[in-house]
Amino acid sequence: MVIVLGLLLAVQDPTAVDRAVLAGISAGAFPGAVVVVGSRDGVLLGRGYGHFTWDTASAVPDPEWTLFDLASLTKVVATTTSIMLLADRGQVALQQPVQRYLPEFQGDGKDRVTVRQLLEHRSGLRAFLRLDTLARDAAEAKQIVLAEPLSYPPGSRVVYSDLNAMLLGWIVEVVAETTLDAFAAREVLAPLGMTRARFGPTRRQRDSIMPVGRWRGHPIAGEVHDQNAARLGGVSGHAGLYATGMEVGRLAQFMLRRGVAADGTTLVRPGVVDAFVRRGPGNRAIGWEMRDTTSTDNSGQWMSAATYGHTGYTGTSIWIDPDRDLYVVLLTNRVFAPRTGRSISELKRVRGAVADAAVLLVEACRPAGTCPRADPP
Repeated sequence: MVIVLGLLLAVQDPTAVDRAVLAGISAGAFPGAVVVVGSRDGVLLGRGYGHFTWDTASAVPDPEWTLFDLASLTKVVATTTSIMLLADRGQVALQQPVQRYLPEFQGDGKDRVTVRQLLEHRSGLRAFLRLDTLARDAAEAKQIVLAEPLSYPPGSRVVYSDLNAMLLGWIVEVVAETTLDAFAAREVLAPLGMTRARFGPTRRQRDSIMPVGRWRGHPIAGEVHDQNAARLGGVSGHAGLYATGMEVGRLAQFMLRRGVAADGTTLVRPGVVDAFVRRGPGNRAIGWEMRDTTSTDNSGQWMSAATYGHTGYTGTSIWIDPDRDLYVVLLTNRVFAPRTGRSISELKRVRGAVADAAVLLVEACRPAGTCPRADPP
């Protein structure tokens, strides 16, 4: 019922959200998208736009059903949340050296790299490696990352790095004694009602996945876009997770409720959640990115300074504003044959416009008491 109310709001009264997303499609940044806007206990708007491909005969994305390759949203939805759970249980200590959990992480200065520094992207590791060309298989790719030397002293600067998230995923596996996808499915996705989300979608799910590219003229869907995640077998701490817009919204609601699932179960103590989303160096929190208050790109100008979130290369984003009790999820397939040479720049503009429109939507309906309010589906 909550979803229906949100859809009716959008259909009966075209909003700035609609205009912003449709402008992105018209500009050629992406063929399709879903937007979900909500609060800790309700969905204010959930809607799909455009199509799976530039062919208008292709399916229209659905916020509850269509799966998106989340790319780097994997870092916060699966990996950071898993580390947060383990930290709350006393199984992972953020101030401990990475070597305590991954003794193979050897090299000059690496004994000083902590788990927290991985989460804050202050480990000293470079931003990127082409594991798909350097390694023949997942085992060799892992060894390359573990052996990679530091590029600068730990803690001396913030450099956003996929390698940090890969290492965090392997820490989860060592501590939990299972694979990252299995742990995330059991401890994060299932308790939050994210029943369609998963690493490595099934064949039955292929028709509901937004394509991320073409092969010999045919859309590709269900094969992870990130080449390093593909080399690592499709499961990695930095990329590989698929989910729907509504499911990413449920993760946002869990964060806004400070660790409480929809059924009232406390999965993480509120103080631990608060610590993970507190602004740190370089606009980073613990695993999350803080809103850049000096720019309107991505998170707009009206969300509060307490806003945190993340973006993904395939065209995905999530922003959570605890001061306004508001979240904004925008999922697109920006990497599918964009019709503009500046799709990233256009997408950043769309993200900001959607965030601002969401704030205006909330400010209009809350004083009037017309915002839909119900338990999450």
